[in-house]
Amino acid sequence: MEKINILFVCKYNRFRSKVAEKYFKRINKNSKIKTAGIIEVDRPLDANERKRNIYLKKKFGFVLNAKSVSVSVKSLMWADKIIIVADDISKKIFNNKKWRNKVEVWKIPDENTDNKEKINRIVGKIMKKVDNLVKQLEKEK
Repeated sequence: MEKINILFVCKYNRFRSKVAEKYFKRINKNSKIKTAGIIEVDRPLDANERKRNIYLKKKFGFVLNAKSVSVSVKSLMWADKIIIVADDISKKIFNNKKWRNKVEVWKIPDENTDNKEKINRIVGKIMKKVDNLVKQLEKEK
């Protein structure tokens, strides 16, 4: 598989995009990955986010940091593929001729919750999408 640059984007860059990054890196070493959010969050994790992250570490081995990075023109230009890991971000935001053809949307809901069932459902959807992405990239090589 040819190495490509993938940018995973969600609303705040604190859950969905980071889970996609962690899982992708676990199953595929042939691409460079960055994550970003539409809205940069400059605050510590709240109680639900802390509990969610403890659960993610125990259940899936994902260690997510609290640092939120916002989408930049530089990151959009860097990416060969931009994946919106969210159902609450309009693709229209990315409607610039320089990168609009790189965008793919995964309709993954956001949940600021420590509810294990909801977390499992969201992480499961992300993992399935990443599995499909890896298969697609392998076919394209």
